[in-house]
Amino acid sequence: MSDATEAAGLTTGAVARRLGVSPTTLRSWDRRYGLGPTERSQGRHRRWSPQDVAMVEEMCRLATAGAPPAEAARVARLRYGEGASSRPAPAGSSGSPPSAPPLPDDARRGGAGGGLPLGDVRQECRGLARAAVRLDTPELESRLLHAVGEHGLTTAWEEVMVPTLRAVGRKWESSGDRYVEVEHLLSWQISTALRRAPLVLPRAAEPVGSEPVVLACAPGEQHSLPLEALDAALDELGVPTRMLGATVPVEALLACVRRTGPAAVVLWAQTRSAASAPLARHVADLQWGPAGARRGPFVLPAGPGWDRRGAGGFPRCASLREAVRTLRGLYGTDGAVGGPAERG
Repeated sequence: MSDATEAAGLTTGAVARRLGVSPTTLRSWDRRYGLGPTERSQGRHRRWSPQDVAMVEEMCRLATAGAPPAEAARVARLRYGEGASSRPAPAGSSGSPPSAPPLPDDARRGGAGGGLPLGDVRQECRGLARAAVRLDTPELESRLLHAVGEHGLTTAWEEVMVPTLRAVGRKWESSGDRYVEVEHLLSWQISTALRRAPLVLPRAAEPVGSEPVVLACAPGEQHSLPLEALDAALDELGVPTRMLGATVPVEALLACVRRTGPAAVVLWAQTRSAASAPLARHVADLQWGPAGARRGPFVLPAGPGWDRRGAGGFPRCASLREAVRTLRGLYGTDGAVGGPAERG
């Protein structure tokens, strides 16, 4: 945006696009709550100043947190001094500044947020969806880290992040090319929150063992976000990991296994075309150690790409919680890793 455009202010349409709402909604907020642009251009078109935009963004955040719209609007007006004093207060509002409304109870259930088909999900999903539609990075960061700190990594992933991601995906599929930017931004912010999880979660006092779990997407598989969630969840428990990420070449995977001697190898496949039972068997057949005490890794195919036949007899995990439980069970109370029989 040029300096001249910034000085002139934004149009109602531009503000609506930034917030992910319709221009009609913005005009309704102006009539009902006094949250409108304060400047007019020479052509009598109303323009939104940075302060005006900040005020409606504040209302959106408060409403997303569970405050009634009228209350959210009143708090937003009172927090943005100069413009607030000159705006007509809507009928029935009082002059005393209220405190910010608390976040709703985590157990509450809510409907869709921001026009996304969420269904029966946690209330946090609704707020997360609205922030994603608005492309509101600060709000997404705050809400994602709050969910991780409040519920722990596994619950935050399964009950907050995944339902919101799925809703965005469904909206994208039904809207042509729209909402692609919403999905990309939300995915990136979730990935960032997973990497920042150690900042808000208590760490295990001691690592549970020295042998790591190798995490790798199957060759050609680019969907690594669920694997990042598993990496963060294992880190929360003190399980050491080696994350290789997306589209791992076969030789790179085999080299990592030989060099690290892992307790387990997780092979993630989102699609059937990426899942490879021969690769899983090849990894499972790798061995190391002195003669008479050679051992190999426990191999865990994970992700919807592995069906019963494609997994080739290996155990499969249907959820992050199940994967964490299975991998944590490899380590004894003293940190020792179970033998080959126990791993199978």
